[in-house]
Amino acid sequence: MQLRPSSSANFRRPLYLWNLMIRNSTNEGFFTETLKIYSSMANYGVHGNNFTYPLVLKACANLDSILDGTKLHSHVIRSGFQGDVFVQTALIDMYSKCSHSGYSRKVFDEMSVRSTVSWNSMISAYCRGFRIGEAMILLQEMWLLGFEPTSSTFVSILSGCSNPDSSASLCQGLSIHCCVIKLGVGIFEIPLANSMMSMYIHFGQIDKAHVIFNTMDEKSIISWTTIIGAYVNIGDATEAFSIFNQMRCESMSLDSVIFINLISGSIKAGYLLLAMAAHSLILKSGCDDEDPIENLLVSMYAKCGDLTSARRIFDMASEKSIFLWTSMIGGYTHFGHPAEALDLFQKLIGTATKPNETTIATILSACADLGSVSQGKEIEEYILLNGLESDKRVQTSLIHMFCKCGSINKAREIFERVVDKDLAVWSSMINGYAIHGRAKEALSLFHKMQNAEGIMPDAVIYTCILLACCHSGLIEDGLKYFHSMQKDFGIEPTVEHYTCLVDLLGRFGQLDLALNSIQEMPVQAQAQAWVPFLSACRTHRNVELGELASVRLLELSPESSGNYVLMANLYTSLGKWREADMTRKLIDDQGLVKECGWSQIEVYGRIHAFVAGDKSHMQSVDIYKNLKELNSTLLEAGCTAAPEMLNHDI
Repeated sequence: MQLRPSSSANFRRPLYLWNLMIRNSTNEGFFTETLKIYSSMANYGVHGNNFTYPLVLKACANLDSILDGTKLHSHVIRSGFQGDVFVQTALIDMYSKCSHSGYSRKVFDEMSVRSTVSWNSMISAYCRGFRIGEAMILLQEMWLLGFEPTSSTFVSILSGCSNPDSSASLCQGLSIHCCVIKLGVGIFEIPLANSMMSMYIHFGQIDKAHVIFNTMDEKSIISWTTIIGAYVNIGDATEAFSIFNQMRCESMSLDSVIFINLISGSIKAGYLLLAMAAHSLILKSGCDDEDPIENLLVSMYAKCGDLTSARRIFDMASEKSIFLWTSMIGGYTHFGHPAEALDLFQKLIGTATKPNETTIATILSACADLGSVSQGKEIEEYILLNGLESDKRVQTSLIHMFCKCGSINKAREIFERVVDKDLAVWSSMINGYAIHGRAKEALSLFHKMQNAEGIMPDAVIYTCILLACCHSGLIEDGLKYFHSMQKDFGIEPTVEHYTCLVDLLGRFGQLDLALNSIQEMPVQAQAQAWVPFLSACRTHRNVELGELASVRLLELSPESSGNYVLMANLYTSLGKWREADMTRKLIDDQGLVKECGWSQIEVYGRIHAFVAGDKSHMQSVDIYKNLKELNSTLLEAGCTAAPEMLNHDI
């Protein structure tokens, strides 16, 4: 836009007609058109007035065009309207919305006459820039000079307090609430009440927000959305749905934001019935074909474990965004269906939709779970061809995938190529060494990360370190790191840390010390910690402690068939066949189902899966023949299987 007045006056349209055109285009949201109309008006030598300039400044603000805004400011000065309170207030608003609150303050300070709207605009400018302290000072000045704050004044400050980037404190928010009550400003006005709720929610005071919500005589859709979203964010999906049911009783119109909150609540809760209830309501409302809702529905069903419903919605979508593809691929990956994830990814490659970094990271995780290095290399080629190799998530996922597939040297090559490594990259490589039993390399990398790069470890990386010590028999080092993470870095042990500690002690016969560690850890960590302890009792043939562990396991996790299997294996290893048989029968008596053991191997790029007792593989005859020959060779060499491995399929 050229905001340059012209002396040519071959066409004279009255100012009120120009203003009418400018007002209509601005009110309808056609802000670019507003600037074009004003440019034409200026080119014909027609000067604006205190009706024209606020409208055009509003257009500049909404377009975030500081260049046009400053040119217009010069026109205001040339036209002699720089002292008009309406024009000055519009300038304050324009500069703040264009992220120049300093210019806003300069205009404000030059005002000889100020209105309440002027004060509100300047306060809003500070709040928009997260300068809550200065907004509070301005509020005090306004009050002392006799300007009574309005509902809009407090809405601006409360909105600033609720912003995630704001440095405001709960104390400031409470002060505003007190001011509102003291002045008797319309606390029950919907915008102010909504802002008050958002402020309390921002500071985690959900109960106080709910009290305000309950005192509102009238509630807007924003009021309902705000309080429902608050309960969703803290994971209380039950309360969110309860409030939603109240909303339905009020005959409020439903919009997509409400449904997005309900779906998010279902995802966080992982309750399939809630998910299905939310979906049925969405179908009734006719919002199911909106792109964000389709994406969330697929994600909701996938995270609730109903992959069939997720796939049905995915297949029904007429236009599939990359977020939809990624949600479905992620669902298959998360619930242990990597082959289906890879198959869907191949279909994605054949479409016009391009995978993004999140999609690539997800499918690499599927390759890692499948153990398919050939598939992983194909995806690596795709990454290189499409320029995605510099993304940290992709690099981290590549390292993880190659480590899980046994290509530790390839993983290290990628690791060395990463520029400006973050904690996730270091963790992925350290974990790779840990799972391969290469503790020396894992610990070396761990110390290099801290000493050379200055990166502080977290709970995840300490799990990797304890795992490395466990796999390599470094009991003293493991104990040292377990205590160091608490003493030196203030990291509280998680279930994973406790489990690694017990496994480490148990593997090397320190059963008494392992038992003491379990008894001293939090109850919620004990259920998992007893499992490696029971395995250690079997290894070291300690039936007394094994029976103790079994009793505690069955008390804490009675629904797990694996615990009965561990106990039966302990009895079998000691030749106590009767006790082992009785334990196995308990699985049937309790109505539990033992999952069959299975394994898989990749041969010439093809994955072969084997399930215990299953002979459906096309080469099963040759496979079992070779196994029989191998067993005979081992027996001739004097090698015998452990007692529990002889014909005891439990």
